[in-house]
Amino acid sequence: MQTKLEVGKLLDENGRLKQAGYATFMAKDYCREDIKAGKMRIKEWDYYIVTNGKIALALTVADNSYMSLASASFLDLTKSSYKTTSEMKFFTFGKLNLPSSINEGDIYYDTKRAKIHFIKEKTRRQLVCVFNEFDKNTRLEANLILTDFPKDSMVIATPYAEDKLAFYYNCKINCMKASGYVKVGDTRYDFDEQDSFGTLDWGRGVWTYKNTWYWGSLSCQIDGHKVGFNIGYGFGDTSSASENMIFYDGIAHKTDRLTFNIPKKDNADDFLSTWTITSNDKRINLNFVPIIDRKDYTNIGILCTNQHQVFGKFSGTLTLDDGQTIQLNDCVGFAEKVYNKW
Repeated sequence: MQTKLEVGKLLDENGRLKQAGYATFMAKDYCREDIKAGKMRIKEWDYYIVTNGKIALALTVADNSYMSLASASFLDLTKSSYKTTSEMKFFTFGKLNLPSSINEGDIYYDTKRAKIHFIKEKTRRQLVCVFNEFDKNTRLEANLILTDFPKDSMVIATPYAEDKLAFYYNCKINCMKASGYVKVGDTRYDFDEQDSFGTLDWGRGVWTYKNTWYWGSLSCQIDGHKVGFNIGYGFGDTSSASENMIFYDGIAHKTDRLTFNIPKKDNADDFLSTWTITSNDKRINLNFVPIIDRKDYTNIGILCTNQHQVFGKFSGTLTLDDGQTIQLNDCVGFAEKVYNKW
């Protein structure tokens, strides 16, 4: 069953999710002050990734209450190389003032080492980043413009069966045209809106302690049409809706459940072998050939993260609501598996 969200407040007077389901626009109003769970458990973030299939830049500003994170990742897919650098602050508890809506509000993160600005304007989004000592003595600088916002995006409100005060409210915008540059040291890389796309992952919620999620994303152009998808599963009670959508020229086509079939080697996930991704309604049938595994593992006892964001090439078919089939051939995107104790 796929339940559509009705317009209204996200949480009731008791801090519980009023309705679980999905939408193609931000139907529910999020307000941090409506949360009744412990303030240590609130997690909010904005994550952008811009790529042209050869290079990629990912920028994150997150306020996870007991700590905040400002992060930049640069990937050279032609060399299968990447570098991620982050700065953390502790016990921020919402002091970063992340916007309560995807439709308005700016983010300004400024320290001596890092500057990350996400600026929302009527017809464009601007991403500015300066990260000193990004890689030893190397400086990263970026200035990117995202335009051509799609009509539809993926919006989902997910509850947790084991905790009535826990929820995740998420919006993902695919297939925004991207232009600008990123400079790493003395080397400059340019993004051209003819072949470069930006994606936003906007998340607000109260999470349970242990979670595993699977997420995949694609934004590309095929025969003059903008094509993309958002796929994922793994945490919370998704009986009311999945987050799986195909995007074609800015219009969302809702699909049902799917599975990431990650190969095994020596009883462990073999992230760099070919995956398959299939949906139960047969509308998503993909092979995924990895290029690079952007991985991160941290374990400090009560807190642990094991992240594998794998960039690679998708081939296969996507079927739209009207039965039209879109053929993918080596289209570059990513799929990930993330485990957190947080």
